[in-house]
Amino acid sequence: MPRNVYFSQAVKSEQNLYEDLIIESLKIFGQDVYYIPRTLVNRDTILGEDSSSAFNDAYMIEAYIENQEGFEGAGDLYSKFGLEIRDEATFVISRSQWNKLVGLWNNTVSSIKPMEGDILFLPMTNKFFEITFVEHEQPFYQLSNLPVYKLTCALFEYSDEDFETGNTLIDDLSQNEAYLTSVDLTVVGGAHFVRGELVSQIVAAGIVVTGEVATVTKISDVSATVSISNIGVTGSSGSMTEFMVSSTVGLVGAESGSTCYITKLYDIADTTNTFANDGNAQNVQFEISGDSFIDFSESNPFGDPSETY
Repeated sequence: MPRNVYFSQAVKSEQNLYEDLIIESLKIFGQDVYYIPRTLVNRDTILGEDSSSAFNDAYMIEAYIENQEGFEGAGDLYSKFGLEIRDEATFVISRSQWNKLVGLWNNTVSSIKPMEGDILFLPMTNKFFEITFVEHEQPFYQLSNLPVYKLTCALFEYSDEDFETGNTLIDDLSQNEAYLTSVDLTVVGGAHFVRGELVSQIVAAGIVVTGEVATVTKISDVSATVSISNIGVTGSSGSMTEFMVSSTVGLVGAESGSTCYITKLYDIADTTNTFANDGNAQNVQFEISGDSFIDFSESNPFGDPSETY
């Protein structure tokens, strides 16, 4: 027989009260986190990945960490590639708060719910967590509504993605983990590059190498040593492309408007550590050892050697 029509499980006032109690509980027992949406820059339509993702906004929202006794996951592992930290966590956030503070009705976010691949930054631990799954049906329709999202997250593995959120703490943390390359410059007109600006150089027809200025060491009014991070290539080169030493093709700053010329490009062997803030990094040793048995000039290792992409 049909259910009793005199009892309703979808009373709007009860749903609103339930939701308000959840929000209050999250504000009391939760943590402030920053929701950082991912922007796809150059998506690979075959593999479905984007090696050039950018993160341009950060929105603070309260979230409850469901793992009371610590992060879950495989924990700390020592593998042949070094120490791997595989922490995982589940964050609970309010649907209405997400719509109010993050969602597309108030900001530039284009999705209608949290998306896999977006980032949560937890200031309490200074860690970035990547959303791997969004559960939207727990608790399961207790009052015929769904008031929260449960975000299953894993520790984010940084791969030189561009963070320009405007939050100094977040942007500086990502900058500290970036791969750096150093160049000596001849400065035109005494206008030095400024930290954080984008610089670009046309290295061939249709091929532009870009990067972000991480540090500027002024030697004189007409010379400087600059470290550059988040290096990317626009255009199809068929192989790895870097900045080039040239007295005619300049390195142009997007903010300062300066045009400087690279007089020296530091090779991997010229530096002891291209991850300057990680004293335990062994990237230089790996690079030098790998050069003896890996052909890094191969542009299409999975197909016909005559084909390049």
